[in-house]
Amino acid sequence: MKQLIECVPNFSEGSDMSIIKQITNEIESVEGVRLLDVDPGKATNRTVVTFVGEPISVIEAAFRAIKKAAELIDMRKHTGEHPRMGATDVCPLIPVANISMEETAEWAKKLGERVGNELEIPVYLYEDAQKNPERKNLSIIRAGEYEGFSKKILLSEWAPDFGKAIFNAKSGATVIGARDFLVAYNINLNTTSTRRANAIAFDVRESGRKIQNEKGEEIVQPGTLKSVKAIGWFIEEYGVAQISMNLTNVNITPIHIAFDEVCKKANERGVRVTGSELVGLIPLKSLLDAGRYFLEKQQRSVGVSEKELIHIAVKSLGLDELSEFIPKKKIIEYLLNEEKQDKLVNLTLQEFANETASESPAPGGGSIAAYMGSLGISLATMVANLSAHKKGWDKRWKEFSAWAEKGQKIKDELLYLVDEDTNAFNKIMEAFSLPKSSEQEVKFRTEAIQNATKYATEVPLKTMILAYSSFPIIKAMAEIGNPNSISDAGVGALCARSAIIGAYMNVRINAAELKDEAFKKEILAKAEKIKNDAIKEEEAILKIVYAVI
Repeated sequence: MKQLIECVPNFSEGSDMSIIKQITNEIESVEGVRLLDVDPGKATNRTVVTFVGEPISVIEAAFRAIKKAAELIDMRKHTGEHPRMGATDVCPLIPVANISMEETAEWAKKLGERVGNELEIPVYLYEDAQKNPERKNLSIIRAGEYEGFSKKILLSEWAPDFGKAIFNAKSGATVIGARDFLVAYNINLNTTSTRRANAIAFDVRESGRKIQNEKGEEIVQPGTLKSVKAIGWFIEEYGVAQISMNLTNVNITPIHIAFDEVCKKANERGVRVTGSELVGLIPLKSLLDAGRYFLEKQQRSVGVSEKELIHIAVKSLGLDELSEFIPKKKIIEYLLNEEKQDKLVNLTLQEFANETASESPAPGGGSIAAYMGSLGISLATMVANLSAHKKGWDKRWKEFSAWAEKGQKIKDELLYLVDEDTNAFNKIMEAFSLPKSSEQEVKFRTEAIQNATKYATEVPLKTMILAYSSFPIIKAMAEIGNPNSISDAGVGALCARSAIIGAYMNVRINAAELKDEAFKKEILAKAEKIKNDAIKEEEAILKIVYAVI
């Protein structure tokens, strides 16, 4: 599973598109990075750029962009309405997928250290990358702006986190940090009244509203949602009022909680929520969590496919009320990946069989083994979902939902290995095609072949491990699942066993070419044990199945 972070640097240039283009060219020059948005503002003389990718690629792209901005932007000549302190004014990193805030903060520090040392630009850390609570807030760091920084940087309490405490007149200073993902989200109301929309916004937003207490003193009454900013407005294009929200930390207040709370407060004021609108992008996890939330409210199994979870989230939130909601254009991970149609898992069953039967050596036994494993756990997951919805078993839906959710995770990982096993084979072929005309080239080629072969041995072992982890679910479904589907559990066991033995053969044949004897011995021992245990597990499950049928 790829780790993804988003980077949103703000550059102090909003008018000269040639300068902006040179900066974004640096970002796009890094492989593995996707430029999502470039938003220049003439009045602010500032451009906000958004790109996303794996951490190491994002850090490289950010560094190149900061370097290019320092070359092209002269802060001594800069004017604009927005507060700023440097050519690259601020550069936040935001965790998107499979990465923690703590890890993201460490990447921010690495970027800050490199900018400070190599570019001689003073760097200040902020938000989650900053340990000093007095220096976490961007507005506090930036107070005095560029014009006041020549004096501020000389104060001991304002020594930069990276770089020398010397004012860089041309480039100014840069603030780098880690913060949460911000989701811009509008909720539609069946009213045209901005005043009523504002009243609901004040009910829910963290800052709440000002009221007078019993003593006549003005106090703040907080809203019900943390990490939420909100106002009400009327959208003439749609002819309705909306609650316009910024969810500044979707871990604290997810999109589905914000939606339900607005529904509740709107209802109390005689207003009805009709749908909602996502402005910009959203992490995949946010919609998957929303799908699970609404399924649980219906007391239905959450162990369904990713596609179904997204569908439930979109329909439950009414994200398609005002315009078509296209996941590939709104979900960050989908935008980045842009899944190619030539992936094996994207083929039809007939196309997959034809491709396997062709004269091409891939997909081979390893990919087929992974696919058999995915079918085995899919059958067990189906039994779990059928059991969760079985009439008269309503009190047990959570139990079967939990089994189904585990099954979906194993299925998705095995499907990933269908293509990865073929990719591993291709890496070996690429290594064999490397030049060998000199002693150095021969050495490099030999190492590349060995590394590729190691990986090609590890992939089917992973298939074995995952397929074996499906046995507890398959066995549980044979024992306690819907008895009408017990034969499906039996076929699932056959698939899992066959997947493991098939992957075992691939471990053996690839390991034979390895020169690292210690690694070979260890991986073969693991594979042998899993294979033997799998045969026993299948036998035990089939005994249960045959006893019933």
